[in-house]
Amino acid sequence: MTAPLPPSVPAIDDIVEDFALLDDWEDRYRYVIELGRSLAPLPDADRTSANKVEGCASQVWLSTRSDGTADPRLTFLGDSDAHIVRGLIAILLSLYSGRRASEILAIEPGAVFERLGLREHLTPQRSNGLNAMVERIRRDARLASAQPVG
Repeated sequence: MTAPLPPSVPAIDDIVEDFALLDDWEDRYRYVIELGRSLAPLPDADRTSANKVEGCASQVWLSTRSDGTADPRLTFLGDSDAHIVRGLIAILLSLYSGRRASEILAIEPGAVFERLGLREHLTPQRSNGLNAMVERIRRDARLASAQPVG
């Protein structure tokens, strides 16, 4: 069972369903931007160099919180200075946030991105940034699961 997502972020299955209802990529891009607009603002305290994601053309911050258990449940917050990237962050939060580290590491994001058709409609630079964000989330899950509890 996963923790509830922040109210502003729809479940990944809802995003996939919404994408399926939209016929062209102009509408899908607008939807991704709307998802980004719905993200809660990232607290200034989380806009640190440690939370900055390297490998993104835009400025991207991802902050990770753990419940500190043996297989920790992780919550992610994120932000970017680019509207479309904020939307991609919202999709990633929907996919990963509120899950246990072991679940995060078991998710194959490529399958979800294929269902959404993201790979073929993002520029190579945006795809690289998306990969960098996924790797950051997976790294944080590995680190959190390696932390001793107690």
